[in-house]
Amino acid sequence: MAAVLAVVGAACALSGLLPRAETTATLHRILPLLLFLGTVIVLAELTAVAGVFDVLSSRLAIASRGSWAVLFLLCGGLATLTTLVLNLDTTAVLLTPVLLALARNLRIPAAPLAVTTVWLANTASLLLPVSNLTNLLAADRVGLAPLAYAARMALPQIAAVAVTMALLWFGWWRRERPAGGRFVPPTRHVPADPVLHRTALAGCLIFVAGILAGVEIEIASTVGLVLVLVGFLVRSPATLRPGLVPVRLLFFVTGLFLVVQTLGRHGLDDLVGTLVGADGGALGALRAGGSGALLANAVNNLPAYLAGESVLPTGDHTRLLALLIGTNVGPLAAPWASLATLLWFERCRAAGVAVPLTRFVLTSTLLAVTATLAAVGALLLVS
Repeated sequence: MAAVLAVVGAACALSGLLPRAETTATLHRILPLLLFLGTVIVLAELTAVAGVFDVLSSRLAIASRGSWAVLFLLCGGLATLTTLVLNLDTTAVLLTPVLLALARNLRIPAAPLAVTTVWLANTASLLLPVSNLTNLLAADRVGLAPLAYAARMALPQIAAVAVTMALLWFGWWRRERPAGGRFVPPTRHVPADPVLHRTALAGCLIFVAGILAGVEIEIASTVGLVLVLVGFLVRSPATLRPGLVPVRLLFFVTGLFLVVQTLGRHGLDDLVGTLVGADGGALGALRAGGSGALLANAVNNLPAYLAGESVLPTGDHTRLLALLIGTNVGPLAAPWASLATLLWFERCRAAGVAVPLTRFVLTSTLLAVTATLAAVGALLLVS
């Protein structure tokens, strides 16, 4: 799939279907994204080898004191917090391995914990501009400062997370609940190489601190990775190999953007305008949110938002934010629908975890519809 999309994207650029100027502009725009993708995935891989995720997962399980319901709330709360304060991609890259390690240590099915990260990475990304790249674009378009933006999106965010947690419990966690709703907490994990563990943890903390400080995300991930690479060069050089670089994913993302940009020139933008329509009021907001969710799963949430934004009037803040809700909350059913979902699939694949695909698509589609409706409805209440 990645190779095919890369070839099709290259064909679009070389054949002139996508003019050279637009090809150059697209590649220039996604270069920081590709740098972030490559560095953060290698950072996550090496951090896992250093045992950081095993340590964090054991502490999370111990904190729950053997209660399945408390563990569910802790996992959901942690995924929500990391998405809100950092961003959805950080949740997908760094929290997914923690919860997968937790499932391995507790000897329980990994699917409920894995789905928790990808669902909340998307649906908990509405509140702050930093939570999602699309939020930064929307906040700039409507002219809202971070606090004003957060005040406008607080109720939609609460609605989206509430729906997500309910569906997580009844769709995934309850059916895997151990007898009596209790489990035996693991002992505290001790890393094999404490020096390498501390180095990898420091690299992750530098990455997180950089994001909180407003450093470009690709620079933060690169600096964190450099520190961890130095640690492995000294302590475990045999671990470093070319296969750590996610070449397949980088080709996939590059091809995806080139193909979507080409489709935009040849009818996609017109289709977006038709889907979004010109209706105002509640109907217009629901239509914008639904169109955003549909397009995000068809192509990707970032180009879907940009295409929708381009056909909405500048002053139509309610429909613009409804579109944002659809492109943030809705991209769950397809693996390419958001960068966070792509990163999540990559982390699950690297850990050898296979989430039941049919069940995932069905429940994710239900979540996309219900959470989008709930969040847009909440937006209308504060508009």
